[in-house]
Amino acid sequence: MEKITLQYPVTVGQLEYKELEMRRSKVKDRLAVSNMKNASDEDKEIRLFANLCEVTPEVITELDEADYGKLQKTYLSFFASEEKSEEKS
Repeated sequence: MEKITLQYPVTVGQLEYKELEMRRSKVKDRLAVSNMKNASDEDKEIRLFANLCEVTPEVITELDEADYGKLQKTYLSFFASEEKSEEKS
């Protein structure tokens, strides 16, 4: 789990989110969003990030773009760490 501190906290319902925790993605996470037939790529990414952070998609859509960028970087870092460990082998 990677902790992501939000620069611009959001409130959804009665809950304020100052940070999110994102878990590493599994193939089943990718399959779940790929089955969203009429959804845009952006909607699929929002749903994926919501699943990985264990929040509703509404929390993700309320994020400031700077904080959303942090989620994207964190997600991509999961793949970069795998490449680095393979290079050392």
